[in-house]
Amino acid sequence: MSALALDLRHTTGYLVADARGRIVGRVECPMYGSSPEMPDALSVRSGFLARRRCLVPAETIEQIDGGSRVIGLRIDRESVRTFL
Repeated sequence: MSALALDLRHTTGYLVADARGRIVGRVECPMYGSSPEMPDALSVRSGFLARRRCLVPAETIEQIDGGSRVIGLRIDRESVRTFL
């Protein structure tokens, strides 16, 4: 599945797992950058009360499983960029 075919608008609350299956965090909200209609990244909160957030670009998403509400990434957890 290509990154263009992914619909990131309704992924709030999904878990995000890296390429090894380790949990990165939970999707807080989609982030819009290049187009106001389609998001091109996700803001992921890493922990229950954590203030730390990760930026997950759409290009790094391998699959979205709507049944289990898990997003699988192509990269490891250490490669995900963090921001405040």
